[in-house]
This record gives sequence, structure tokens and C-alpha cells, in this order.
Amino acid sequence: MKPKLYYSREEMLRINVQTLMERGVTLEEIAEVAFKQQSKYNNNVEFRICLESVEKILSLRDIFHLLQLGAEIDRLAEEGKLRGPIQDIIRYDLGVFGVDEIFGIDIARLYGAIGQTNFGDIDVNKHGVVEKLNLEGKSANGRCHTFLDDIVGGIAAAASTRVAQIITENEAQLDPNVEKIRFDI
Repeated sequence: MKPKLYYSREEMLRINVQTLMERGVTLEEIAEVAFKQQSKYNNNVEFRICLESVEKILSLRDIFHLLQLGAEIDRLAEEGKLRGPIQDIIRYDLGVFGVDEIFGIDIARLYGAIGQTNFGDIDVNKHGVVEKLNLEGKSANGRCHTFLDDIVGGIAAAASTRVAQIITENEAQLDPNVEKIRFDI
């Protein structure tokens, strides 16, 4: 029997949500990071739009692959199943190991340079669930979140940027001289 290789957006969202929950992360926690970040720049931010943005991003194929791969690498490191020096490098989240940040940057890049800038802010300042994952991964409790904290930060950064784009598009649509076109941002 041929293995299933292709998943619908609904399936990818469902599997991603399940993986995040297994790793101790809720969509609301990610949306909260996006909300907090975007609220610094805009008073019209609605939490509902942040949550919808997180869901949309989690339904994308590239994000599905990155999240599934990163979570599995973290799990294998927790179980001590990686070989050689990479086991300890990932398990103890070596500061000069930047591959995990590449995952987060790649996700944030969905929304261009602003997405990447937002990821940098989240990565440096460790907002909300990103801080929780980072601290838990560095504690002696056996959890490893080397990849997941950056993936979650990238998702929050992309969601924050998507929210900003929705807000600015809505503002532009208020101009009577703008032709009304519906965009799926």
C-alpha cells in the first residue's frame, strides 16, 4: 500500500494543531503573541483576526513540513535518539546553532521583510508561549524545544504581519476612490 504523502489544507491544519498540543502549545497562545506584538503598532487589532491568521498559516504546506520536521527533531533529541555531537547541540539548544532560527525566519518570510523583522523581535524578546517553550527547553525536565520555540515564533510573526496587512487593507478600502477588490491575504 502506498503511503499518504499529500494532505489537504484542513488535514494539515488538524495535524499541526494536534502536534502543537502534544508539545504543550495552543493556537490561542500563539495568537496572543501575535496580538501583543501587533497591538504595539495598531489599536484596531482584534484577537479573532490573530487567531484566524494563525490557523491560516498552520494550513500551509511549507509550514506543515517545517512544523512536523522540527517537532520530530525535538522529540528525537528528548529521547536521545540523535547521533554524535548533534544530539547534545540540539538537546541543549547551543546558542551558535542557527538552523532552528532558519525555520522561524522561513515561516515569517511568508510576509516579507516585516515578517522577518517581527520574528527577530519575538526571537530576541521571547514573548508569551515562546518564552515558556524556551525556558522549558532549557530546564532539567527533559523537554526539548530547540526547533519548536522558533517555529512558534515564526508563526506568531507571520500572523502578526498578516493582521497588519488586513488592517491596512481595510483602511485603504475606506477611501471612496479605491476600487473594492477582495484579497485573501
